[in-house]
Amino acid sequence: MTLIKSISGIRGTIGGPQGEGLTPVDIVKFTYAYCACLKKRKPQPYGAKYKVVVGKDARMSGEMVEQLVCGTLLSCGVDVVKCGLASTPTTELAVTFAKADGGIIITASHNPRQWNALKLLNEKGEFLSAAEGNDILALAESGQFDFAPVDELGHIVEHDFTDEHIDSVLALEAVDAGAVRAAGFKVVLDAINSVGGIIMPRLLERLGVECITLNGEATGDFAHNPEPLPANLTTLSETVVKEKADLGISVDPDVDRLAFICETGEPFVEEYTLVSVADYLLDEAVKNGRGPLHTVSNLSSSRALRDVTEAHGGVYFAAAVGEVNVTTKMHEVNALIGGEGNGGVIYPASHCGRDAMVGVALFLSNLAHKGLSASAYKATLPQYYIAKNRIDLSDKAMIDRILEAMKEHYKNERLNTADGVKIDFESKKQWVHLRKSNTEPIIRIYSEAATEQEAQALADEVIALANGIMEKR
Repeated sequence: MTLIKSISGIRGTIGGPQGEGLTPVDIVKFTYAYCACLKKRKPQPYGAKYKVVVGKDARMSGEMVEQLVCGTLLSCGVDVVKCGLASTPTTELAVTFAKADGGIIITASHNPRQWNALKLLNEKGEFLSAAEGNDILALAESGQFDFAPVDELGHIVEHDFTDEHIDSVLALEAVDAGAVRAAGFKVVLDAINSVGGIIMPRLLERLGVECITLNGEATGDFAHNPEPLPANLTTLSETVVKEKADLGISVDPDVDRLAFICETGEPFVEEYTLVSVADYLLDEAVKNGRGPLHTVSNLSSSRALRDVTEAHGGVYFAAAVGEVNVTTKMHEVNALIGGEGNGGVIYPASHCGRDAMVGVALFLSNLAHKGLSASAYKATLPQYYIAKNRIDLSDKAMIDRILEAMKEHYKNERLNTADGVKIDFESKKQWVHLRKSNTEPIIRIYSEAATEQEAQALADEVIALANGIMEKR
C-alpha cells in the first residue's frame, strides 16, 4: 500500500492501514486541513459560507472518496458544489464559473485503477502554492480538528459544468470551429473508460468532427494502462489505420493530458502536443501583431518548444517540473502558451491549467489552417528525441553528492539548477536533466538530442559518471 503526501495534495492506493494507503481517515483529515487553511488564507465571504467545488474522474473508488470529501466539507461549515463526473480542467473552470473559494479534484490522473488522490485548488481554479500546500500537510498531521456545530453545517448543490466548459473552449478566438468543420476530420478517440468519454465526443460533435470512440464507457475499469504513452496505445494506432482516420486522440483518466496518433498509425509524440499548439498560436499572434510571444515549459520538456518560439521571434522560459511551477512562471512572464512535455497544454486565454479539450480544439484548428495531414505537419517541426532513464540508489545521501559532482564536471556548459541539474550543450542542441524524486531514492535522467542513439549516449555518459562517484564513496 502506498500513500504520497505532497504540496499539490495527497494520493495513494485505496485501502490498507491508515497512513499507508489512501484510507477514509486520511481523506477526512486532509480535507479538513484544506478547509481550515482556506479560512486562514481567504477572508470570510460577506454574509455567506465558504464554497468549494468537488469533481471526480470515473475511478471505481471515486464515489466513496467523493462522499467522504463532501461530508467533511459540510462538517466544516463549507457549502459544496458537486460536479459529479468531470474532467480536471472542467473542475478547475467550475471554480470560477461558480464563483467558489476553492476546489478539490478527486483523481489520480494517469495512475492505475487502484490509485486515487485529492488535488487542491485555490479560488482561481489553480493549484495551491508550495507554501499553502505545506501548511495543509502540517495541519493534517497535527490532529487538531474542530468541526462546525449543527446550525452552521454546509449545504450541497449539484451542477454539471461539462457544457459550460465546452462553450468556453469554442468561444476562444484562436479556435476556428468553422475551419475545423469545413475540413471534415475523422478521428478515433481512446477515452480510457473515464470522463474523457463524456466530454470529448461532445466537443468533437460540436466541431463537426466524426468521432469513433474506444473505451468510452466511464466505468473506471481501465481497458489498458491509463498513461497515454505509445506502448499503451497500440489498439488506437491500429484503429486509426483501419478506419482511415485523420487522427487518433488519447487522453488520460482526468483529461488533462493529451497525445495524438498520426493518420499513419505512428505516434505524433506526446512531447509535440504542446509544441504544435504553440506553433499555431505563435503563427496567429504574429499575423495579428499581438504579443508578447512568450512560452513556458518545464526543464524536462523538449527543446523543440524553444526552437519554435525563437523562430517566431519570441522568448522561451523554463520552469521547474510540476504544473504549479509552470503556471507560476507563466503568470510571471505573461506567457501566450505553456505546459509540459507529457501532453499538458496550458492556455491562459482559457485558464491556467492543463486542458486536453483546449489542446484538441487548437490542434484541429492548426491542421485545418495548414491543410496538412498530422504526419506531414509533424515533419515541419524541429525533430528531437528524448531518452528517459533513472539511477536507483540504496543511499539517499548519494543523490546530492552526484548532483554536485555533475555541476563541477560540466561547469563549462550552460547549467540550470532550479530543479536538480540541467546541462545544455548549446553547440550540439542537446541537453540532459538530472533531478531527484521526492518519494523514492532515485535520480531521474532525461536527455534529448537529434536522434535516439545520441540521446541515449548522452544519458549513458552521465550514468557512467554517477556510477564512478558511487564506487569512490
